[in-house]
Amino acid sequence: MRVLGVDPGLTRCGVGVVEGVAGRPLAMRGVGVVRTPADEELGRRLLAIEQGIEQWLDEHRPEIVVVERVFSQHNVSTVMGTAQASAVAMLCASRRGLPVALHTPSEVKAAVTGSGRADKAQVGAMVTRLLRLDAPPRPADAADALALAICHIWRAPAQNRLQQAVAAHRATLSPKGTA
Repeated sequence: MRVLGVDPGLTRCGVGVVEGVAGRPLAMRGVGVVRTPADEELGRRLLAIEQGIEQWLDEHRPEIVVVERVFSQHNVSTVMGTAQASAVAMLCASRRGLPVALHTPSEVKAAVTGSGRADKAQVGAMVTRLLRLDAPPRPADAADALALAICHIWRAPAQNRLQQAVAAHRATLSPKGTA
């Protein structure tokens, strides 16, 4: 499975591609950041993020795009910018017919480090170790994008089995011919 992880942000949108399957060594295929100037008009910034993500999709041909789920913070303008960048990533993937998955920051941290409260340095250190890199990707947004991809590769098989079990259970409860 080849996964494009996106850590959304207006100034720095982390992107990282990881390939592999659960239970086997993973390989990084690319990592970087799509940057936009803070003083640029919002529409132009969103367009630059779209163009950057489209380049990553063209170059790396992922099977799925995984985006960090936006959560409420105290700074509303930060949340809005993150949500807007997140929507751009989801739009780019959907336009190509690629599935999109969302994971919360604590879910990603728990998957990669074992603790949902890990700090950025711990996430970077584990990403470095798991992908056998020489140094942690910089800035942290890039490491976070790789962590998102790793999390999805590891958790997708279990999530798929759970969804199939729920669907099968629902099918046994509903009368024939109804949904």
